[in-house]
Amino acid sequence: MNILGISCFYHDAAACLIKNGIVVAAAEEERFTRKKHDIGFPVNAVNYCLKEGNIDIKQVDYIGFYEKPLLKFERLLSQHLEMFPWSFWSFYRALPSWLNEKLRVPSVIRKKLKYNGEILFIEHHLAHAASAFLVSPYDEAAILTIDGVGEWATASYGYGKGNEITLLKELRFPNSVGLLYSTVTAHLGFRVNDAEYKIMGLAAYGKPTYYEKFKKIVDIREDGSIEFDMGYFDYHYKLTMPSKKFIEEFGHVRMPHEEVIQRHKDIAASLQKITEEIIFKMLNHLYSETKMKNLCMAGGVALNSVANGKITKNTPFRNVWVQPASSDPGTSLGAAAYIYNAIFGNKRKYAMKSAYLGPSFSAEYIKNFLDKNKTVYKTFKNDTALVKLTANLIYNSNVVGWFQGRMEWGPRALGARSILSNAANPKMKDILNTKVKHREHFRPFAPVISKEDVHEYFEIEKDEEPFMLFVYPFKEAKKKLVPSVVHVDGTGRLQTTSKEENYLYYNLIKEFEKLSGIPILINTSFNIRGEPIVCTPKDAYKCMMGTGIDYLM
Repeated sequence: MNILGISCFYHDAAACLIKNGIVVAAAEEERFTRKKHDIGFPVNAVNYCLKEGNIDIKQVDYIGFYEKPLLKFERLLSQHLEMFPWSFWSFYRALPSWLNEKLRVPSVIRKKLKYNGEILFIEHHLAHAASAFLVSPYDEAAILTIDGVGEWATASYGYGKGNEITLLKELRFPNSVGLLYSTVTAHLGFRVNDAEYKIMGLAAYGKPTYYEKFKKIVDIREDGSIEFDMGYFDYHYKLTMPSKKFIEEFGHVRMPHEEVIQRHKDIAASLQKITEEIIFKMLNHLYSETKMKNLCMAGGVALNSVANGKITKNTPFRNVWVQPASSDPGTSLGAAAYIYNAIFGNKRKYAMKSAYLGPSFSAEYIKNFLDKNKTVYKTFKNDTALVKLTANLIYNSNVVGWFQGRMEWGPRALGARSILSNAANPKMKDILNTKVKHREHFRPFAPVISKEDVHEYFEIEKDEEPFMLFVYPFKEAKKKLVPSVVHVDGTGRLQTTSKEENYLYYNLIKEFEKLSGIPILINTSFNIRGEPIVCTPKDAYKCMMGTGIDYLM
């Protein structure tokens, strides 16, 4: 049975193919179009998935779509009618996309893909839940999904057992942890649905002095459910998010060109504190209802790696698994998995141990590209020679673009499309920001460490963290060894790797350790500010030539 999952038309369009219960391919459309957070129909991602699965569209048995458009349109009508006439302009601007695409999803799919089979629509938060549980390593687990908004739901919780998912309760629009975070993102002068993770990084530089002001806005119940004072928000009827009342409380909206000052850092810290409070109350209540030790999470808020790293210390959950493509791209996988496992009752036979689900390119393909562009390059007789040279380059503080194997699924570079450098060089953070990434100075770089060494360097209970979705404290004695990956609060957004997961990547780290005594590299995504992570050799070459990357492997 071949099932294709699709998400699109809001942000981060994506596609995923499941063949007989196995995820064989998944990718975001932005990687092909080079348009960050591309919302358009993911025809390139679909074509890639079909090619990787060695099938054509006629062999697809079902297509799963990641939400129910009519239910979402009902919410849109309801919120705009409630706020009429103030909502007219926002509704007027939204209507064309609904009439042209969002209410015509079946006909768009059939026309774009020349598909004649059955199309099934899965509710948005159910697709999130499926993306978390059905490909997790657990036979049973509690499930929490939190994002901006789906159809009506902004968060939901329940549990999974075997191939079945039961959602018990949901939080509804306009009360939304995700939309609160996005409102503050807009207020601090960053792009919504793009830069929320920057606010999370900025929070470490501030103190939660605005926490009590947030408590005036958000009524938090013991079960983690919330209710907003909507006078502080405009997003339910305007194209803007913070209201005049919000601005009066927190100060003027920062313009993108303005300096980030202490007030902004303190607002970010206060937002992070109240977000964590809500999440932990939700999780403690979820545990009291399910009594399960395993937890699966998805939704855009599940990418809050700072909160994720504190879950086992603040709740009874002992094992936590987060979908690596937690935001909307992951729902394409969730929709397909739900159809295969829950609707048709097939037993689960796949656990996502790797996020390498995107395109790969042969040595011959890469060589032909380099020859065509008259590029000077060196080839290696074996992996050992390549790894030794690369480790030496990094040890001598060169910046290396590392391009190998299949591209990662989700927003994190995990050693397939990464920029690697020397974490022991205290100047390397500034070098990367200046020469390559051209981004805000306050944003940290992430460490990648060999799996067997993780307990020596980090305060962590589990043995691995392959998807870079959790932030953990460094051990005090180790901070001075890798200054360029230790955040201002003494933490790092951790990735572990092993020989089984990615042997070239792992061997490079171990070769670097022979030279430096440290089994850690800086790993940041292979892109520049404002662009998606590179996909093809051409993308990698273009990125290198336009930046201060010293070598491309």
